[in-house]
Formats: sequence, structure tokens, C-alpha cells
Amino acid sequence: MSDSAATHPPLVVWVVSDGKPGHVNQSLGLAEALARATPTEIFTLPALPAWRAGLALLLKRAPGASLPDPDLIVGAGHATHLTLLATRRARGGRAVVLMKPSLPRNCFDLCILPRHDGVAADAHTLATEGALNRIRPAALPQSKCGDARHGLLLIGGASKHFDWGSDAIQVQIKSILARTPSTHWTLTTSRRTPTDFLSQLPPFPNLTVVPHTETSPDWLPAQLAHSSTVWVTPDSASMVFEALTAGAAVGVFDLPLNPTSHVGRAIAHLTEAQRITRFANWCASDTLHPNTHPLAEAGRCATWILEWLKKKN
Repeated sequence: MSDSAATHPPLVVWVVSDGKPGHVNQSLGLAEALARATPTEIFTLPALPAWRAGLALLLKRAPGASLPDPDLIVGAGHATHLTLLATRRARGGRAVVLMKPSLPRNCFDLCILPRHDGVAADAHTLATEGALNRIRPAALPQSKCGDARHGLLLIGGASKHFDWGSDAIQVQIKSILARTPSTHWTLTTSRRTPTDFLSQLPPFPNLTVVPHTETSPDWLPAQLAHSSTVWVTPDSASMVFEALTAGAAVGVFDLPLNPTSHVGRAIAHLTEAQRITRFANWCASDTLHPNTHPLAEAGRCATWILEWLKKKN
């Protein structure tokens, strides 16, 4: 242990959870990146119902009475906002909100927002490539790590961002499987995938299907760690960014876009930056853009926060 680690107490991070896995994934991704950068204690506690959080804010009370005072209070999702503010007022620390908040941004100490939210960065706001996640960044591009014989197919479902079409996705899956016979593919679904989707997919010798109901929280990170290629339906934007963080070459299935969708804009930006390859472009070239610079956004955010704290202390 270094002298600095021995003389300085660990950073105390409270993660406020609204119970939604995607939101908790973002908050823990940041907390765990902080822990990789500096000794850190992480505590997770549930967001209070809105009326209780409002009362706690008014009366200067907060949950977590038995926990050490926080240095940082992190939350993602509108349901966490009042609890973040109540906790800061009662116990101190700095409130860090992830994603565009429903309250004015100056209510919080720091804001970390996906670039596609369209909010300009400033001294208290950092824009990221997509939502944060818990995937450990790849040390090397997938051309040098991962298993070139293994690929992953991540299937979402209906959303407001794209017009879902099971038939269109089925055709694209069949084309990928037929054109890559030497790659063994693992396909998984999501809670939004239509219930009859898998029954319409014929068996292929190079395909293993694992429904989302049969996966654990650690299943996807483990799959991403040894998959050189990942195809994702565009409605599953968080999985696109997870695959880019893992270092995989990423293909995105084609679906009609809702032109007002911020997720659609994010996918379009990644396409223009040649970070991902749309299915139609892959058909024309038979190649995916290599992921030569895997994302490491959680680590970048952790560094930004720690530098900001040094200036304040």
C-alpha cells in the first residue's frame, strides 16, 4: 500500500438506486471505475418514494444512518433525484447525476450526460459516448484479443426509437449465420423481444440460443469478454456501448428510425464515426469497422471527478 493510500481515508460513494437494472448499471459502472483509480468504499441504497424524499429534503434527513458520510452520492434516473439532494443536505458530500435530470442541472454538483442528450459540456457537466456501464475496458483491440471464432447476437424489441420488425431482423440474422459458417454465434434476447421471436428462428449448426430468462447478471460481461464480433439491434443502445467498451467489432441491424429519437441520433453518430457498421454496409463490404480504440468512458468520468475534487479540497 502506498503512503498516500495509508494516510488518506478511502473515498465513500453512495449509489442511490431506483431499482432499474440499466440505471444501477450506470451508477455502479462509475463507482467501480472510481474504485479502480483510488481506494473506495461503495454503498448502495434505495431511492425514497418522491413524497418521502421531499419530506427528507425539507427536514434535513436522509437514509443510510449507519453508513459513513458520503464523499459522492451518485444516481441515475428521475426517481433518484430528490433522494440525492436530501442525502447531500443531511449528510454532506457531492451529488453526481447521470443522464439528463428532470430538475435544473445546477441543483447537482456534477452532471454526466450522454452526448446524444444534446447538452453542452461545462465545468460541472461532462458529455460521454453513451450511457456508462460496468464492462471493463478492453486492454487491446479485439483484433489482438477475444476469440475470433465466437460472436454474439443481441436482440432487443419494440421501442419508441425504431420501428421494430421481427421479420426484418430474422432475415438479417439468417444472412449473418449463412455468410460466417466458421464463427459460432450465441444469440440472446431481452425483456422487450416478442415472445414468438425465437420460435420463428430455424436451427443453424453455428448458433446457440440463450433466452434472457436463462442468463445471470454476469452472463453478458463474460460473453463480451471473449467475443470478437457483436451484432446488436439498434434499439439496444446500451448494449452497443457495452460492446464498444469490451473491444468488439460491432455491427448494428437495420430498422427504420424514428427521426426525433436521441438514440437514433447516437447510432447515426457512431456510424458516421466508423465505430459501428450498419447491416447494409456490411452486406456491401463483408467487413466490420475494427474497434481500434475501445471506449473507456467510466474511467474517463472517474478521472474527471477526482480532478474536480482535488480542486475543491
